[in-house]
Amino acid sequence: MLNSKMLKQFNKAYEDDALKAAVYGASPVGLVVLLYEGAIKAIGQATYAIESQRYDEKSRLVSKTIDIVDGLRESLDLQQDNEAVKNLNDLYIYMKQRLSTANLKNDPEILAEVRRLLETILPAWQELNRSSMSTSTASNAY
Repeated sequence: MLNSKMLKQFNKAYEDDALKAAVYGASPVGLVVLLYEGAIKAIGQATYAIESQRYDEKSRLVSKTIDIVDGLRESLDLQQDNEAVKNLNDLYIYMKQRLSTANLKNDPEILAEVRRLLETILPAWQELNRSSMSTSTASNAY
């Protein structure tokens, strides 16, 4: 699921050493959770930057979010004949388009829309991460 290109996206999106350590120690699903959380955080910061009329900062943060969403999209295995994968791919493309529009128009409403989409999907990834961690912990006990 995750590849070296996705890890490069993490390095690009996150520059804090402690966060890098968390990224390299995380499971593949855990990395997806970190990406979602990072995108949500960047959108919140970009919204604040618009309100503060710091448009250069807003552009940097929206670009960071686009990079994260693109990393999520590129990590999908589109060779699978899987409706969920196709839907996620389409959703990530939609999010990137909306983020670009929000960046051009300085529109916090569009940013809020993308944030809601990410926040809607994030709990499923978090649950999958918890399930995979408990499964791996249980299998390591035997």
